[in-house]
Amino acid sequence: MLLSLPAIFRFPWTASDFVIMGILLGSVGLGIEFLVRQSGSMFVRLGAIVAVLTAFLTIWVNLAVGMIGSEDNPYNLLFIGLLALVMIGGIWVRLRPEGMVRVTLAAAALQAALAVGGVGQDQRGAIFSGVFALFWLFSAALFRAGASR
Repeated sequence: MLLSLPAIFRFPWTASDFVIMGILLGSVGLGIEFLVRQSGSMFVRLGAIVAVLTAFLTIWVNLAVGMIGSEDNPYNLLFIGLLALVMIGGIWVRLRPEGMVRVTLAAAALQAALAVGGVGQDQRGAIFSGVFALFWLFSAALFRAGASR
């Protein structure tokens, strides 16, 4: 249903836009499903959901309009490194809540650093990017709550 909205509202999407968004939405659903099954703790599950949705939004924003400047700005490629940090970090700590606290805190720090670094290019985009650091911090807080129980 979500994927049909751009067609209904006549967004200027190409066939490849629909394919990419379909892959992204499918990946989000599968990622959430996989991660939620890793723990019985509601806090850990919510932390995983927030992390997956933050990663999804990072990709979506960068593909659509660009986090800093336009989607063609090479600076936005740095956000791929952020997502790689989260994925590799998650694998490294075996998705354990204690480790995911550190991974999502590192993601928040890197997101904030990228926001600060982008101020000179796009102040509004940098502030927007900085807000994403708060999502990573929220995910870390949820993981911490789950790890302490």
